[in-house]
Formats: sequence, structure tokens, C-alpha cells
Amino acid sequence: MNTLIIEDEKPSARRLQRMLDNIGVKVDTLLHSVEESITWFQSNPHPDLIFLDIQLSDGLSFEIFEAVSITSPIIFTTAYDEYALRAFKLNSIDYLLKPIDEAELKKAVEKYQQRLPQQGLMSLDFEAIKKLLVNPIERDYKKRFSVKVGQHLKLISTESIECFYSENKGTYAHTAEGRNYLLDTTLEQLEQELDPDLFFRINRKFFVNINAIQDMISYTNSRLQIKLGSFREHEVIVARERVRDFKDWLE
Repeated sequence: MNTLIIEDEKPSARRLQRMLDNIGVKVDTLLHSVEESITWFQSNPHPDLIFLDIQLSDGLSFEIFEAVSITSPIIFTTAYDEYALRAFKLNSIDYLLKPIDEAELKKAVEKYQQRLPQQGLMSLDFEAIKKLLVNPIERDYKKRFSVKVGQHLKLISTESIECFYSENKGTYAHTAEGRNYLLDTTLEQLEQELDPDLFFRINRKFFVNINAIQDMISYTNSRLQIKLGSFREHEVIVARERVRDFKDWLE
């Protein structure tokens, strides 16, 4: 079986690859962006099975299917459940929410293996998709962080954090009090832990809290500049490919 992973976060791609190795599925190719995937599909035989993240660094993975006709079955692996209906319209086997559970991953692969001899094009179980849309999975998001201040540990509530950002391989939380705290985590891990109604990843280095946004200003190359309450360390810019999703998120 020829298998492909499309995932922009390389640590997440490697984790998924390890999980697949554990259940006996060899991954042949790793791709990390819409542009790279389109180029690859245009010049390579299409795989037997695709594991596909939806939000990639340069856009939504649905853009790949607008550029290239792909009939390979797909197992979606994403942190967002709002794209389930669009995924249903493609050759979908399953729709797994991050963080991926290995048992659920194994069931999805088994579903692919069971359906393969019976039908050419795959589709999601419509009743399962309907349940997902009507009754989204309730998730517990992180409500506080423990940070080290000298020899002491301090708890800061997630709601008090204006933004999370990465700098010099460190991940920091900036609070409304104007303090920066170094966290023992990564932005990729935070993507699974933060409430998406409260925080949005505007680029590869920043998450912003919707309640901390004071102003939004048009910026060069169709981007947006965000002004937060007390954060002054860097310019806070919404990446061009994220502007549309950011505006949707605001509403």
C-alpha cells in the first residue's frame, strides 16, 4: 500500500508516521504545504491512501483538489471539526480530530481496508458526519498555565493571556499585565489545547486572544496588523493566507 501524509507541522507529521508504523502502515511520502502537494500530485502516481491535515501553512488543503483531480481515498487528520461537511464531499474514509488517538487511527485504517474490495470511491458514514455537525465533540481546553518565576511557580489563567508567541526556539505567553512568561510547550501543542473560539493562530509565530484585540489595520501584501492591549515586543501581523479565516473567526 502506497501511503502519503500531508501535514504542515513536521513534528505532527512525524508523530503520525510513528503511529502508523506501530499499526503496520508504512508511509512513503511526507508533504507539508498546498503548493508542494499540487506539484507532487502533478508529477507522481497517486497513492493508495492519503492522511490529510486541512489547515496547512499556505492555505486549506481543499485547494489541492481544486488544482488536481485526485481519486485516492483520504483519512482527514485535523484539529478543526467545522470542515467535516466539505470533507464528506471528497473521497473520505474518516475524519479524525487531533490529538489523534492511535486506537481511532487503527479503526480508520481498518475501515479503509474493509471497504477497499467492495467499492472504488470511498465516502464517510453520512450519519456519523451528521452527528459530528449537529453535536460537535466537547473538548476540555486548557484553562491555566503554571510558569516558573524565580524559585516559585505561578498560575496564570488562559483568559488573561493576550497572545502566545515563539521566539528563539522558546514559546512565551504575554499577559494583560504586560508580563512575558516562558512556557514549557510549543505552538503546535497549544493548537490542540487552546479554545478556538478564544484564540486564533494568525501566523506561524503567534496566537492572539480575541478579547485582547484593540485595533486592526490594513498592512502590506493584503495582510492585517493587529494591535493588542499591552503587547509591544513585535509587530503582530496576520499572514496573507490566514486573513480570510481570521475574518471568519472574528464573526
